[in-house]
Formats: sequence, C-alpha cells, structure tokens
Amino acid sequence: MAHGEHTYDVSVQWTGNQGSGTSGYSHYGRDHVIRAAGKPDVPGSSDPVFRGDAGRWNPEELLVAAAAACHKLWYLHLCAEAGIVVLAYVDHAIGTMVEGPQSGAFAGITLRPQVTLRVGDDRDLAERLHHVAHEKCYIANSVNFPIVCEPTSTF
Repeated sequence: MAHGEHTYDVSVQWTGNQGSGTSGYSHYGRDHVIRAAGKPDVPGSSDPVFRGDAGRWNPEELLVAAAAACHKLWYLHLCAEAGIVVLAYVDHAIGTMVEGPQSGAFAGITLRPQVTLRVGDDRDLAERLHHVAHEKCYIANSVNFPIVCEPTSTF
C-alpha cells in the first residue's frame, strides 16, 4: 500500500443560475455537477428540504456513502489478507444530521453491512475484521462524530 500524502482534485460547478443568480433565496437552483478527470459526472444538489432536487445526490448522502464505501474497501482488503472469502456485500447505511439555530452537524452514521461468506469460513474472524476496518477507514478517522458498524454475516 502506498504511504504519504495523497491529493484529490475535484471540481464542483454550480449549474443552478436561473437567470438572476443569487438575487434572492428562492431565485436560484441548488444544482451542481461534481467532476474529476476521467470519471463520470455526479449530479448534485441540496437536500430537498433545503430547496434541492431529490433526483440528485446531496452532500449529506455523499458523506454517508463515502463512510460506507471506505469501510467496505478496507473490510474486503482485510478479508482477502485473512483468507476469508466474501461472496456478496451490501451496506444499508444511515446518517443523522441535526440542525441547530445557525447550522447543522452530523450526529452519527450507522453502517449495516450484510456480508455473504464462503461456506466454512470463520464467521467470528469475519465479524472481528469489521472492527479493524473501522480503525483503518480514512473517512471514519477524519470525522468528528461516531460511525457505528452493525454487521451481519451469512453463508
């Protein structure tokens, strides 16, 4: 694994100018496009409660997805190293944000990975590896709120 400093170059282009810019809170769209070289565009907006488009990804969903994806990537890595064969993995993660008078903040994210293992593999070890994955996850190590993992494993 590479060590050192890594940079991630993305652009977020606002596409919500409806003709008068931000002349009023209700006069502009929240839509934007997230781009990185050589990758598909990601259509973004704000949460619909904040006048956003429900058909586009909002930053809060992307944060929850980033936490879930990071955990999954570490988990699969650790399982491969430990000889645990994962046949399927799906996480139904949920994040909770609490709005205050001036701003909001995430109170936490709960990951709920459902893992299908090869018959005969060590289920206890497979479940313990979730704890190691959590300790190694770059996203979990970067946020100031708890990320809880509630895994289930089947054969």
